[in-house]
Amino acid sequence: MLQIKNLRIHFPETDFLLDNISFTLEKNETLGIVGESGSGKSISSLAIMGLLNTNVDIQGDVIFNGLNLLDLNESQFQKIRGKEIAMIFQEPMSSLNPTLTCGYQVAEILQQHTNLNKKEIYTEVVSLFNKVKLPRPEQIYGAYPHEISGGQKQRVMIAMAIACKPKVLIADEPTTALDVTVQKEIIYLLKELQTSEEMSVIFISHDLSLVSEITDSLLVMYKGKIVEKGSSKDVFLHPKENYTKALIKSKPDLSVRLKNLHTVSDFINNTLDNSILSKEERSAFHKNIYEKPPLLEVNNLKKEFISSSSWFSKPSKIKAVNDISFKIYEGETLGLVGESGCGKTTLGRTILQLEKATSGQIIYKGQDITKISTSEFKKLRKDIQIIFQDPFSSLNPRIPVGKAIIEPMAVHNILSSNKERKEYVLNLLQKVGLEKEHFNRYPHEFSGGQRQRIGIARTIALQPKLIICDESVSALDVSVQAQVLNLLNQLKSEFNFTYIFISHDLSVVKYMSDQLIVMNQGKIEEIGEADSIYDNPKTTYTKTLINAIPKGL
Repeated sequence: MLQIKNLRIHFPETDFLLDNISFTLEKNETLGIVGESGSGKSISSLAIMGLLNTNVDIQGDVIFNGLNLLDLNESQFQKIRGKEIAMIFQEPMSSLNPTLTCGYQVAEILQQHTNLNKKEIYTEVVSLFNKVKLPRPEQIYGAYPHEISGGQKQRVMIAMAIACKPKVLIADEPTTALDVTVQKEIIYLLKELQTSEEMSVIFISHDLSLVSEITDSLLVMYKGKIVEKGSSKDVFLHPKENYTKALIKSKPDLSVRLKNLHTVSDFINNTLDNSILSKEERSAFHKNIYEKPPLLEVNNLKKEFISSSSWFSKPSKIKAVNDISFKIYEGETLGLVGESGCGKTTLGRTILQLEKATSGQIIYKGQDITKISTSEFKKLRKDIQIIFQDPFSSLNPRIPVGKAIIEPMAVHNILSSNKERKEYVLNLLQKVGLEKEHFNRYPHEFSGGQRQRIGIARTIALQPKLIICDESVSALDVSVQAQVLNLLNQLKSEFNFTYIFISHDLSVVKYMSDQLIVMNQGKIEEIGEADSIYDNPKTTYTKTLINAIPKGL
């Protein structure tokens, strides 16, 4: 179906981002491409889709249906793109148009490439939304991207990509923002579509365990080159390269609790630390923190939304957080896990008072913060902070990162002058694994992992007591994820931070957490010590989440 020959890509004044790679995609085959951020995975897919800038130097051949796609002009490519070759993009937040409804954006593809009328297109879009397991598909048709969760936005992107039943589907990190159960459903959905439509799929991911479950063959990329390739079974079960072994081992091991997660550099430099946190050490730590009064207490918290109406649906009441109660103690990490739309992020935003509670109490250091005024809460803002899910959209693209970190420090009068603040931030950048010279660079000049470190630096610059980590590592490749998780634990130990760690990835939450809350449809499904819940889940829902964790072949 597709043949890539000696493909080389580089931008002006840079080294080659892709260095002479060749591979083929057979009819009805699923090919996995695995590697860290910057390895060249996405660049190769953008070249196939004809989406690279005109100033990029591209050498080699991309052959599809006898055509060299690199020779086509834009008008010729538009007849192929979306219909013959489609792509699921990695970042739905920046890929979807915020001014158009989700349904319209999918309908647009069908309008361009089919002869269906408006009514038939609406029916087809709703059917596609059902296929990708979107709740309330008729309502989401009329909803704007900002009105749905990150996982739901990704499913809209998948519906858009499969709308015209393409011959080649490129899935670039298609399940990064999805919870494990939906991730599993989407993977099998793509596999079913690939089989029924005889579609060829390129599945790009940093997660080798996930990719190995559904692909026929694998390419492992590192710094623009293919370092290992073969059948998925051989590459996953018998990896030859240290880099491939590192990708497999970078995810938290659910059978033991390591003090530090392994990273790629640990494998390459042979500096693996296999120290294990014993149950006795963990119990002693818990006894110490739970003897003190809670830092935050949530009692019978409710948050309801009224959905917007459209031509096809009436407004309805949505109970995003439904009678939630829990306590969190100083120095503790409380894990919050559940599927997209279960209310995790809304709960975090309500604690931050970014959303006003419908009813209930949020007691911080003995004070009910739902009852205080906006000006009073402003004084507490520095105590309760958040690390956002998408670091790129949470940073101002026109402000250097050093200034972005200093700005909230100045608002809250931390240190007496900008000179002192700059010196503090320069040291802080090094503490989170960046360099002093990064101070004057802009967000677009950093990788995803580096931008997440900038987000962490900006948060801890205010010296908060409680930090809400909202899917703060979900978009990172497994090795960078391991580095950031290690960093968060080191900072917690050094500054005695308290974390609410929100994620759809139960393996990550289990590794990070002391106490664990499983949420489902706005309610607490299960609450207790993290290891106990994982080892002995009490509810069917929790068992489903655990069983859905990708384990590889």
